[in-house]
Amino acid sequence: MSMADTDLVDDVTNELFWDPKVDNASIDVTADNGRVTLSGAVGSMREKREAKKAAERVAGVIYVDNQLQVQPEMEVGRTDVDIRDDTQQALLLDLIVPTTVSADVLDGIVTLSGTADWQYQRDEAELVASNVVGVLDVFDEIVLTGLKPDAYDVKQSIKDAFKRNAAIDADVLSVITSNGTVTVEGTVGSWAEHDEAIDAAWAAPGVTSVEDNLTVIYTV
Repeated sequence: MSMADTDLVDDVTNELFWDPKVDNASIDVTADNGRVTLSGAVGSMREKREAKKAAERVAGVIYVDNQLQVQPEMEVGRTDVDIRDDTQQALLLDLIVPTTVSADVLDGIVTLSGTADWQYQRDEAELVASNVVGVLDVFDEIVLTGLKPDAYDVKQSIKDAFKRNAAIDADVLSVITSNGTVTVEGTVGSWAEHDEAIDAAWAAPGVTSVEDNLTVIYTV
């Protein structure tokens, strides 16, 4: 492992330790040319998600392979039915998640199905499900059914959003639209910029799918 990768492992490890939402005691970090791998175990799906976010915040990280395994402290007698009931109740109590979303559970793995108008509603459903005790993973099969406006309007609204965002260099990104699918291409200088660009693409009315062809190239 190069000196740069060694420094990156140290930085990611320190960031995980610094984040109070993550217990890094059982997390191993490796790096290869800016590509970071997280392995080991955490206590919940939420913690697995937060560990990935923490690693992506570190300067020099161009990709995070999240191989963390969820090993919750299960309550005695807790079944898939218990997890499903708790997940369904949590979804119903969250006003952001549409009532058209439902959950099934098999061996601790939640599958979300149904329909939603916006990607942020899908994201919220995933977040809610990941907080339920005993959930080992979440598969999102929610279908977006929002209106599909003119392709030019979608493309222009996304490009305008790029220009408004101080964290995004809009000049190096391109947008291709087709039948509700948006493809974003180009290079960004950090994972944070990557996420901002993808979030901006998802926020356009009528977008049902985003193809992420962005490349993260970190420069000092």
